[in-house]
Order: sequence, then C-alpha cells, then structure tokens
Amino acid sequence: LHFGDVVLFRSDYSDTYYQPLPEGRRFIADILDRKAPGYPDPDPDCMELLGRRNVMTLGTDSASMGPLPDLAEPTHYAGLKYGMIWTEGATNLKAIPPTGAFYCMLGPRHEGGPYGEGRAFSIVGGELPGRLIESCRRKRAIDLSPVLSPRYPLTSPGFGTGEHRQVYLKIDFLYSEYLDMWHHGHLMDSMAGTHLVPPSYALPPRDTAVQYSPEVRAWLEDYEQRFGKRGTSSMTTEQVPIEWTCGNARVIDVRFLIGSTQSSQWPASPEITAEHIRQHEQQAGPLATGDVVIFHTGHVARHLKPAPGDTGLWADPLSGRAEGWPAPGPECIAYLKSRGIRCVATDAPDLGGVDPRRALMTYWMLGSREMVGVEFLTSVDQVPSDAWFLFAAVKVRDCHGGPGRAIVLY
Repeated sequence: LHFGDVVLFRSDYSDTYYQPLPEGRRFIADILDRKAPGYPDPDPDCMELLGRRNVMTLGTDSASMGPLPDLAEPTHYAGLKYGMIWTEGATNLKAIPPTGAFYCMLGPRHEGGPYGEGRAFSIVGGELPGRLIESCRRKRAIDLSPVLSPRYPLTSPGFGTGEHRQVYLKIDFLYSEYLDMWHHGHLMDSMAGTHLVPPSYALPPRDTAVQYSPEVRAWLEDYEQRFGKRGTSSMTTEQVPIEWTCGNARVIDVRFLIGSTQSSQWPASPEITAEHIRQHEQQAGPLATGDVVIFHTGHVARHLKPAPGDTGLWADPLSGRAEGWPAPGPECIAYLKSRGIRCVATDAPDLGGVDPRRALMTYWMLGSREMVGVEFLTSVDQVPSDAWFLFAAVKVRDCHGGPGRAIVLY
C-alpha cells in the first residue's frame, strides 16, 4: 500500500443491515442502544499504519469509521491527524475486485463543510481504470462545480412571483465546544448548484393524467405536431445509471452566440442549434456514442456573485433586463441523441434558457429521448481535449433533480 491507493474495508454490513425501518434500526440505533453487536472497522493502530504508508483515502461499508463503543473517536483522530479523508456507509463493495479498480467519491461542494453527503462509485475492467488512477496520482483533476453557499444565487428565482425554487440554506444545530465547530445540515433544492436533470424531471409517469394550463397544452400540441408524441418516464435520480453521466468530455464553445439577440426580444436566450453541433464536428471531429457534450457559455463563471451583484446570473435575464444564456432547442437535443449522446451538460444555470416555452420543449425532448442533463457547471474553459468527465448526483429516492459534483480527469 502506498500514496494514491484507496483502501476500502468490506464487511457487507450495509448490504445486510441498511433496511427500511423498523428493521433498519439494526444499522446504527440498536448498536448504540447496546441491543446488537457493532460493525467491524479499523482501530487507531490500523489508521496509524496506513498513515505512515501515506494512504490518504479510505472507505468502509459500515455506518461510521471506527469500532463502537469506545474506539470510534480515537480512530477518527488517528486518521484525521494525517489529513486522511474517507467514505462511510458505502455499499456493494463485493462488486469491486481486490485491486485495479478506480474508486471515486463525489459530493456537493458545501462551503465550510466538515463532512458531507456524496455518491461513491467504481469503474472496473479495461484500460480506463488505470488511466483515471494515474490522473489522480498526478493530481490532474479539474473541479467543475461551484462552491455552495447561502451567499450565492444557486437556485432559480422563477419566471414569476412565487415560482422560485427553494433557496440554499445552512442550518447550524449543535455546537461542539471541544471542536469549536457548529455541526450543521443544509436545506436545499434538488437543483441547487451543479445538479442532474433526470428524464422524469419534465415528464409524467405512464398512464398519468397531467393538468397542464391552457397555455402549456398549446405548447404540447405544437411540440407533438413537430416531434411526435411526448414521452413518459418514472426514471428519477436514483435510477439513472452512473455510466450515463461519465464519459469523454466534448466541450462545444457557444460563446459566439452571446449578444446575438435583440433587447426588444428579451427575455430571450440565443438558441444552440443542430447546425452549430455539425459545425463543431467538422472542426473537432464527430461526436461518438457515450461522449458527454458540455456547452461552454461562460455564464456561471461570469455572473455567480454574492449580493448585491447577484442579479446577473438569473434575475436580470429572466426579467428581460439582460440577454439570457445560450441554450439548446429541442432540435439540437434530438440531433445529439442521433449521435449517440446520452448526457448533455452546460456551464449555464440550466439547459432550458429564459423562454419558458422553448425551455419546456427542450426538457420534453431530453426526457423523451431518455437523456439526462447536468447543469450549473463552471471552469469549463479549463477542460483539455483529452479529459474524462465524471458527475455523480446524491442518490436520493424519487428525486426529480439531484445535487452533485462534476470533475474532469486528464
């Protein structure tokens, strides 16, 4: 074992005991109440050994790191003093070979977070794991997700009064005097910061009647005349395969569209068309099945600012005081699907743009073609041509969005 390795402690504990309540009390509560034996975990001496070997990343499929009842805290201290990080509550470690797999843990980028929820996954087989492991060892990684903070406009204020999404809040609930730290949680929308757009976001389940307004019913009639029957979907965030949001990064620079609309037309977003994609392919080579297309608008990087300078991201474009960000129309999404693209990402606040009619058609097309979106990226201008994109949303059941973290390795 040496620097760059990830050590994962497998006992199949979570696979066995992470169950719906009341059976799920066996996972943690029964242990703390001394009604059941604790989960297996490394002790402080084990952490010391790994620390001396410069192993800085661990994981366990137990509920926490360190044996109960007396060694959990000493085990934490023994590892943290070396600067270790680790995953707790992993599962399905039996699917990973003893060595050679690429392991990744991605979570929302909370400001000042002493810990955080996240998504753990592994890539096995073929040449890709070795390539990604080498990139990590050489620290060739670029973070594409902005920091989450109540100081920033991370969620849409909506097209009208009362249509805003839940703002991002940090909630302190317990002060630890000996750590001089507030334990805290977050109240956040499923589309705060970098997030997933699953097929079910804008589509109803099969055989479900939808009470659209007369205006939206007219939009749907127009959509179906042009593109065929709008689809249905029950694919929420936890059902989206992780491989859909990982792949070769294909950055398409659409900044040339900025300034192409007339102020008399606002609110309006310049439309990214299928022809723009074809022009990119002529210059950079054809898109391939499994590529992740990333639209580079520069909007979040330019406008993600704290108050009072926070109106440029959402409020000004939505109200018509400024041009909207470039966004794909439904024809563009259909063309990308024909090229084998499953995931479309953007460094704008969303893929829809500021025209609600075109935005809804774009999302209808995305879901109807069983595609997903990743929105609210940043630093896309730093992505090199040979980068591998990885995004993981927190695995929340029945979620129609999904906050997460996006990176590239190169």
